[in-house]
Parts: sequence; structure tokens; C-alpha cells
Amino acid sequence: MPAHFDLAPYQAPLLFLVAAGVVVPLFKKLRLSPVLGFLLAGMLIGPHGLGRINELLSVGIPFLAKSDQIATLAEFGVVFLMFNMGLELSLERLILLRRYVFGLGAAQAAACGLALMICARLLGQDWAASATLGIALALSSTAIVVPVLAEKKRLNSFSGRAIFSVLLFQDLLVAPLLLVMSMSAESGRDLLLTLGYAFAALGLIAGVGRVVLRPFFQLVAAARSNDLFIAACLLVVMATAVAAAYAGLSMALGAFIAGLLLAETEYRRAVELTIAPFQGLLLGLFFVSVGADLDPLRVVAHPLTTLGLALGLTALKAPIVAGLARVFGAKGQKAREIGLLLAPGGEFAFLILAAAVLAGIVSKQLADDAMIAVTLSMTFIPVLASFAARKPKAGVVEIAAPELAAAERVLIIGYGRVGQIVAELMRAHKLDYICIDADPGVAASAREKGEPVYWGEASRPNFLANCGLATAKAVVITMHTPSAVDEVVRICRAARPDLTIVARARDALHARHLYALGATDAVPETTEASLQLSEAALVDIGVPMGLVIASIHEQRDLYRKALIAEGDVAATAARPFSAKRKKR
Repeated sequence: MPAHFDLAPYQAPLLFLVAAGVVVPLFKKLRLSPVLGFLLAGMLIGPHGLGRINELLSVGIPFLAKSDQIATLAEFGVVFLMFNMGLELSLERLILLRRYVFGLGAAQAAACGLALMICARLLGQDWAASATLGIALALSSTAIVVPVLAEKKRLNSFSGRAIFSVLLFQDLLVAPLLLVMSMSAESGRDLLLTLGYAFAALGLIAGVGRVVLRPFFQLVAAARSNDLFIAACLLVVMATAVAAAYAGLSMALGAFIAGLLLAETEYRRAVELTIAPFQGLLLGLFFVSVGADLDPLRVVAHPLTTLGLALGLTALKAPIVAGLARVFGAKGQKAREIGLLLAPGGEFAFLILAAAVLAGIVSKQLADDAMIAVTLSMTFIPVLASFAARKPKAGVVEIAAPELAAAERVLIIGYGRVGQIVAELMRAHKLDYICIDADPGVAASAREKGEPVYWGEASRPNFLANCGLATAKAVVITMHTPSAVDEVVRICRAARPDLTIVARARDALHARHLYALGATDAVPETTEASLQLSEAALVDIGVPMGLVIASIHEQRDLYRKALIAEGDVAATAARPFSAKRKKR
């Protein structure tokens, strides 16, 4: 007889994996957000879904019961989300979009929060509950809106970047809101002491992080082990979260500070890519736990409260946001798109309302109704996005603000001697660029000089995508290893058939191979050295500079055509200049 096996410890992970492995792919196939899949899966496998069936039939159906273990893991989903938000809030991005982040974003939060607070007050809530509901419901869904915009290729449009700016401000707003919620039970002198202790703890975390994080990641990166880098990323997220919790703050706030500190380092892009799978899974668990706590029968029991709040929330926010967008330069279809996509509620409402319930500001019943209304409003987003994306009438031309135009940078792969010269010339011609180098020492040294250099492996397609390959003006590959150059050319051409790719080649044979892979231009080191020697010699012996430059350009073009042409490179190579040789 086999020994009795206790299913209880494995029940919650198995149910979550069923939700992640079955329900979410189904939602993706239906072109719906995975967030909605996780929420609805949580309702299905939670105590109000399978749990209620089990109560009625008593057949022992396993369901996702609330436990401390699930709550802890779900909290880490929020921790990773806030860490990623910190990484997104780079100083460069905030400066570029400052008018829309701190202008449109602040105006949206204030106007929508005030309007919703007045509505809550008119419905009989006290001032504290009304203010909490107002700001919680004023926030929008980053987790759904950004993927929807990306899927429709609208993320780099005027409206897409304006929406992203507003979401960026909301991300900035969440951290202090969580801090206020956690301290709302304090009063008078206790509150001042708590605030002082909190700011001291945040200052200590930020100070230690600023001193330690960059050298720590430089040490890990030098080991050139992907596993060690993953472990280092997880350590930083969890250590800062636990340190903040130990100081009496929220774990999410500590992780947010760590993300802010790493946002200005050369490791930001690689860290974003590394934590993405963990963030996706743990955030999925958070949404499953939120869904498990929502009772779908409340929609039936309180249809006017839940459905009315969901529809009213969207109907109230949409014209307010669209009107504000017009003030900031969006017209017609763009203003409509911004208003409709930011009108539904967002995932941060769950955090704020849960914290408000713990602080006794909002009743559990009201918070549950509000959470269900937010969930319902989030289901409107794909439909609203399709409606908003309808093309405007013919003849309507709208000019985008320059700071909201797509970021067309030049990507320089490799920051050695060649890459540094390319970057210097880009800077001289006032072209925006970022550089990528796999050597942590090179990246750290360049960062100290203020150069936009990121550490990472350019042979990883996801990493290049994270560095802005989709909107790059050109890619210049200066690495000295031919196989690495080949791989990057192959990845870039597969991702962007229209992209300008200029690659460094070892010799003529390598240059031909790069042209075959799809390089726009391949520059052999030996050929360029010969041309530069010829140029210097001709100038030094007195040939006019104009004639020399013209002949060098002509020779370079002939040689390039020979490399691209079929046949042997040596046989089809251009002869030195077109002038006839003198007989001697």
C-alpha cells in the first residue's frame, strides 16, 4: 500500500500553474489581456468558484484557499512590478517627457481624482473614504494598456507616448500613496516620528544602494554567467524589499527605490530583461489572488453598484482625460484615444484599496464592490482601443509634439576604439544614440564620463528589442569578433527589413558574407586602412584635397559594388582608380 500523500502543500502551486498554463494562453489566443485571464482564473479556482461548488456538492474539489504563503508570494508580484516601474523612471525619460508626465499626468490624476471623490461624497461616503476611492479609481491600467498599444503598434505614436507619460506619473504616485496608507492609522506625534523614521530608512536604503549596487553588478557581470546575474537581480529586489519591510515600510516601496537607483546605471537594460519572467509569473499570482478574493455573485447581488460603477467610472474619466489631452496639444482622434484608454481603472487600485481596508479607511464590502467594478472596467480596454484606433476623416493632419515623436536613435554595438569614434561623430552631428558593450569595465568607464552605454549581450534578440531596435534609425556594429557581428546583423535584419545596418568586417570575404546576411554596408578593416594610407600619401605629395577625397570615394564605391556582386571578390575587385597608367 502506498503511503498517504498530502496534497495540501502542492494544491496552491498546481492550481496557479493550471491558471497560467491553460487559461492565460486561451486569453492570448482570443487577443485578450493575460491580466484579465489571471483575474478570471482566480475567480474560477478560488473560494467563490470551485470552493462554492465544493460546499454545495461536498466532493472534495481542490480550490485556491487564502493562506499566508499565497499572500507572501502574491506580494512579491507587486514588489517586482514596483521594481520594474522604478527602472522605467529613468531621469533621461522624465526629462524628455516632463511636460506630459508632470503636466498631463498630474492634471489627469488631480481632475479625475477630484471628480470621483465628489461622486463618492455625494453617494454618502465620508471624506477619507471618498478621497481614497477617488485617487484609487483615477489610476489606469499599465499592465493592460501598454501591451494593447504595443500589439496595435501604437506605443510610439503621439497618443501612445502621451498615454505612457500619464502612466509614468501614476507609477510615481503609487509609492507615496502606499506610504501614506501604511501610516494613516498614526496621529499627531506618533505620525511625525513614524514619518521621520520612514524617511531615514528610505535615505539609508538609497544611500547604501547608490554606493553598493554598481560595483556589485560590475563584479557579477565580470563573471559572465547568466545564472549568477539572475541570482544577483533577485537578491537586489528581495533584499531591498525585505529591508524596507523591516524598517516598517512596504516591501514594494523598497523595491521601487532599488529600481530608481539602477535606472541610471549601465545595467538597466539587462536587469529589465532578466526580471521580466519572474515579474510576469509573480504578478500573475498576485492577480490570481486578487481574483480569488472577488465574488462574482456580487455583480448579481449589487448590479447597480458594480456594473454602474464600472460604466460610470469609464464614462466620467474619458471626457475629462480627452479634454485635458486637447489642452496639451492632442486633437481629434488622438485626444479620443488618450481619453478612452486611460478611462478604465487599473491594477494599482487593488493595492490602494487593500491598504485602505487594513487601515480602516474603506469598508471591506465597499472595497470589494470597487475592485469588481475596476476589474469589469479593465475588460473594456481592448474594445475601447479598437474603437479609439479608428482612422480620422481624410484631410485631417495632426502635428505631433517633438518630445512625443518616436525615439529614433542610432544603436552602436560595441564601444571599443571604433565604437567610441562612431559615437563621437554622432555627437558632433547632434544625432541621438545609445551604445551597447559586453565588457562591464568598458561600460562602467563610459558611464562615468556621461556616455549612454549599457552593458549586455547584443546577440540576444530580446535585449536588442529592449534597447529600442524597433524604432532605431540605424545600427552600427563595431565588434571585432566576426561571428558576433554576423549574429547581430542576422537578428537586426530579421527584426527590421527596412533598417540601415552598417557593420565592421574583418576582411573582404567577411564583408561579402555580411552583405549576404542583409547588411546595408560592410566596411572591411583592410580596405579602409589602405584607402586612408592612400589618402594621406596623396595629400602629402601635393595632390589637391578635393581630388583626393573624390577619388577615395569613387574607389570605395567601386569596391563596395564588387563585394556585393556575385563571383570571386578578388576577381571583381575595382582596379585602383580609373586613370590610365603611364608607360615607363
